[in-house]
Parts: sequence; structure tokens; C-alpha cells
Amino acid sequence: MKKIKNHIDELFKDIPRNNDTEMVKQEIIQNLEEKVFYLMEQGKEEDDAINKAIVEFGDIEDLRNELGVKNTGIKNMAKLNLEFSVWGSSLIIALFIFINLYYTPNTIWAIYPIFVILWWPLSMYFVWSRKKWRE
Repeated sequence: MKKIKNHIDELFKDIPRNNDTEMVKQEIIQNLEEKVFYLMEQGKEEDDAINKAIVEFGDIEDLRNELGVKNTGIKNMAKLNLEFSVWGSSLIIALFIFINLYYTPNTIWAIYPIFVILWWPLSMYFVWSRKKWRE
């Protein structure tokens, strides 16, 4: 059952330690171990039962909100992804324009890949705005 404890410790690594969080951790570990024993009684192998219990447990976002831990990392990561996509697509677009103008100045073909590349920052913008809206 060391795998369960390691998994729960990994989920709780950025949550401040106090008596409440330690009690919640122990309760989750105990519930997962009971689930593993139940699955093993149903005929599952130990590793399969542990993996199934972990997968069915899911993430701890609701629990984080209950404990009052703010999740600023996801919002910042969405903003970072947006900035990266804007800069990356700008460089790729500049490359296509250069290649188009240098090799085939009479034919404007770069607009087609530029249109496709613009979907990258647009999709990252929607991810960022959705995360911002949720908070």
C-alpha cells in the first residue's frame, strides 16, 4: 500500500501541512486501502486493485477548495501557454513570410499556413480566458 501513500503525498505536496490536512490525508489513504481490499476480494490482482482505486479517486480540486488552498499555478500556466503560443506563432509566421518573399515573391502562398498557425494562440486564448472566468 506504499503506492497509495506515495500517490496521496504527491497530490498533497503543495498543500500546507497542518492537523486538518494530515487528518484528511490519513482518511483518504484509509478509504483507498479499503477500496483495494474490496477489489481484491472481488478477484482483482493487488496492483490492478491499487491502480483502479487511484484512478477512481481522481483529482483533489474540490478538496483543495474545501481546505482553502488557492490554485494559482493553473492560471499562471494558462497565461504562460498563451504568451508562448503568441511568440511562437509570430516567429513561425515571420519565417513563412520570409520564405515566401525570398523564394517566390510573385506568388503569395504564405497566407494559408499563417491562417492555420493563428489557431494555436486563439485556442490558448480561450483556455486562458476560461480559467480566468472560473476564478
